[in-house]
Amino acid sequence: MLVAGLMGFGVTAFGIAPLAPDAADLPRRLVTEIVTPEDIPSQLEALALHSLELYRSDLTRSADTADSLLTRLNVADAAAADFLRSDKTARKLLEGRAGKMVQVRTAESGALEELVARYPAESSEQFNTHFSRLRITRVNGELQAQVEVAQLESQVKLASGTIRSSLFAATDESRIPDPIATQMAEVFSTDIDFHRELRRGDTFSVLFEGLTADGEPITWNQAAGRVLAAEFVNNGRSYAAVWFQEPHSKGGYYGFNGESKRRSFLASPMEFSRVTSGFSMRMHPIHKVWRAHLGVDYGAPTGTPVRSVGDGVVEFAGRQNGYGNVVQIRHSNDRTTLYAHLSRVDVRQGQRVEQGARVGAVGATGWATGPHLHFEVKVKGQHQNPAVIAKNSEAVVLSVAAQAQFAVVAKQFRQQLELAAANPQLYAAGRAE
Repeated sequence: MLVAGLMGFGVTAFGIAPLAPDAADLPRRLVTEIVTPEDIPSQLEALALHSLELYRSDLTRSADTADSLLTRLNVADAAAADFLRSDKTARKLLEGRAGKMVQVRTAESGALEELVARYPAESSEQFNTHFSRLRITRVNGELQAQVEVAQLESQVKLASGTIRSSLFAATDESRIPDPIATQMAEVFSTDIDFHRELRRGDTFSVLFEGLTADGEPITWNQAAGRVLAAEFVNNGRSYAAVWFQEPHSKGGYYGFNGESKRRSFLASPMEFSRVTSGFSMRMHPIHKVWRAHLGVDYGAPTGTPVRSVGDGVVEFAGRQNGYGNVVQIRHSNDRTTLYAHLSRVDVRQGQRVEQGARVGAVGATGWATGPHLHFEVKVKGQHQNPAVIAKNSEAVVLSVAAQAQFAVVAKQFRQQLELAAANPQLYAAGRAE
């Protein structure tokens, strides 16, 4: 019936179309009109009467005062500086953490007409979904301040880049937020050792959610969006990851072939960090003798969270000689992990922990020359290289029921990543979305 109806419509249209006049047969008329522009003096006079409004944006800094911030924003307004210092609501601009996104609108004289600051929502429940908007406006010659809470919006963005020195240098050049770069390093951690295997000329493409506040990309790290898909070419070999969530599961990353990127062991007990001493021989920093270093040291500030690399049961949680505060966890297949020099211990002996659970925080307890985490892996009582164990650990399997749906999602993401890879200039600095 549908096909017959469409055919009937086509026949009807064919019968009506010839009744319209042919454009070639219509009469033509040439119209010539002299346009006289206004004289230059009158245009200059109108321009002089036009009131200019100037806009400028910046981020607040920890050392900012009302005067230094306004000066950096080219605002010449002593009364506005006094208002920022004295008004209870306006003072929020310089209170709390630095990094607030500030935009000002000024008159030609430099007087403040409007200031809008955007920063994380104060409520912990809204931190990842909303933002605070502080608005200072001039009404009838007087400045007024108010704070509103608005919802963050998500934009899907596509970017690509090339490694010249480091991962973060490349992602900065491509205007990719640091949290997205960290996620990329986490996703590919069992494929690539970003501390040792990264090569100049390696390339990447990434599709990610970028959260915005009033259309402006946010700058506070904790509220970054998620990597949806990524491809990384390291030393000529390509690795891919696609975010996929099965019904009633927490979701995860998979290769284009449906193989999970998640392993039973994480590659690192912390988010992407600086390795200060690897699994090898080294000069001991305190005893000044060469000895085998049977673990990995991660340099990080005191208080940096330390996580369990796999599911297991806490065998020991307390102080242990030169290791200082220590947590030791027993995992399946006769494997154990040890986390040393902690500033605090957040688990107890006998407690069952899941992969990624916080077990303590980086410190400098025991024989340590500075804050860092010493991490060890043993298999049947023998020390092993943590990176090798993570790469060879068991993969989480995608269920058969979800494989068809995943194939559709993966194909769509793959096409977009290929687009970015084929047009690196277009997607190298956030010029396309």
